[in-house]
Amino acid sequence: MIATHTVGSRCWAIAEGYIPIDEKPNDDPRLMSHESACLLNTNDREAQVTLTLYFKDREPAGPYRATVPAHRTLHLRFNDLSDPEPVPRDTDYATLIESDLPIVVQHTRLDARQEALALISTIAYAGD
Repeated sequence: MIATHTVGSRCWAIAEGYIPIDEKPNDDPRLMSHESACLLNTNDREAQVTLTLYFKDREPAGPYRATVPAHRTLHLRFNDLSDPEPVPRDTDYATLIESDLPIVVQHTRLDARQEALALISTIAYAGD
């Protein structure tokens, strides 16, 4: 049985973003430094999502587009975003995530620059 309760917001912000440059790249892509937005859609239809990146010294980048199927989750790696441009490495940025339906957004970063990997995760800020 599928839950019928919808959770989330249509506007989310991740104020802190940064993809480090790995000094020693790992052959396993799961262990490469990355940022991700984990998107949860509990709606009965797919959610259309846009991401806009903001920087301290240049104009915003985006919109990047993603679709989250109904009753599904999508782990969207910022490293994989390329249209309209790749997300720059070694650069501070923030992200505004907008959806046509309420979704939940969690932010995760893996920093693999050291042997002892560092993983952080936090819920994004719901803005509406």
